[in-house]
Amino acid sequence: MSVLAIGLSHRTAPVALLERVSVAGDALVKLLHDVQQDPCVAEAMVVSTCNRVEVYATVDRFHAAVTAVSTLLGEHSGVPADELTPHLYVHYEERAVEHLFSLVCGLDSMVVGEGQILGQVRQALKLGQRHGTVGATLNELVQQALRVGKRAHHETGIDKHGASLVSAGLALAGDLAGRRALVVGAGSMSSLAAVTLARAGVTDIVVANRTYERGARLAESVGGRAVGFAAVAGELAGADIVITCTGAGKHVITPPMLTRPAFLLDLALPHDIDPAVREVPGITLVDLETIKDSGIGSREGDAVQSVRALVADELRAYLDAERAAKVTPTVVALRSKAAGVVESELGRLMMRMPDLDERARDEVAMTVQRVVDKLLHEPTVRVKQLATCPGGDHYAEALRELFNLDPKMPEAVREVEL
Repeated sequence: MSVLAIGLSHRTAPVALLERVSVAGDALVKLLHDVQQDPCVAEAMVVSTCNRVEVYATVDRFHAAVTAVSTLLGEHSGVPADELTPHLYVHYEERAVEHLFSLVCGLDSMVVGEGQILGQVRQALKLGQRHGTVGATLNELVQQALRVGKRAHHETGIDKHGASLVSAGLALAGDLAGRRALVVGAGSMSSLAAVTLARAGVTDIVVANRTYERGARLAESVGGRAVGFAAVAGELAGADIVITCTGAGKHVITPPMLTRPAFLLDLALPHDIDPAVREVPGITLVDLETIKDSGIGSREGDAVQSVRALVADELRAYLDAERAAKVTPTVVALRSKAAGVVESELGRLMMRMPDLDERARDEVAMTVQRVVDKLLHEPTVRVKQLATCPGGDHYAEALRELFNLDPKMPEAVREVEL
């Protein structure tokens, strides 16, 4: 099985198309199951955020899997294939691993270096685990990717280089100190928004959420106050800054609700705020497309170069370990066959020489075993070393052929290891 990554992001598609393809909740779970149930797919995970939708899968046939996943993305989004396909990117095997490592480090984010993607990938993994679509291969890969991401954020200055989407959007709002803010939603993005506002000197923060208790906890953490979702229209009348990220899937703020000048930041896909509010006098609306076009956080610096080097090192180590792991079952099978030969020949010897005492028998057995171990030591060490090179799996094939190993035995060993 090989790893396939296929999807679209802010780099390949307009925000309007991302909005249509974006999946969440039950729709996300349905897509996850539909992908995993395809005959050429063994495992599946879906990363769906405000600026990307990506499917990761372990597959046994490349072209069939690409067709299947692309088709499912189109069916679930309702976007015709001829409109969706030009915006899709496909990564396979080594490139898929490299893409995932770069992704969790924030190198592929709209705002380079933002750290939220780590949590989003972690949630995608948990969802796949919960629904049984993630197996050993994807679990090991994603866990390693998360470790790479943590290392990048801890060891480099990538966090300072790339602010979050919230910070990037608010950078367009000017001085925030002393202004009144309304945060609509209480999820991870909204929580980050509230904290960012508080750090910027906003002293009057109101949090509106459908679940009042959750909104109240967030408001309390930043010294603000909470209101129910029904109070949004009334709170807009006194807000200078409005940030939304609800995942409602429909507009929660429309032109008639706005009665005074305000800066609006919409971080949701699909959009929370009707784009028509731009026609309301005194209203400034910044959304994901605005942030993308602004180029904020997209410049490369020393931190980005450091992370790219880290990703390259981690990718090389991961691939070496994967190649070595693939040859291990063959080495185990070879040693198992050798042990069987030793046991069989010792049995024949003892039948021909029944008068050997126990000490002599042990000495003969140890001598034969040492001979076999020494003969096998060099080739098994070398084949593990050579396995880390491109095409190294051919050496394992050569061992199986030269020693006439049962082709089913290495697979049986691998299944036991998993």
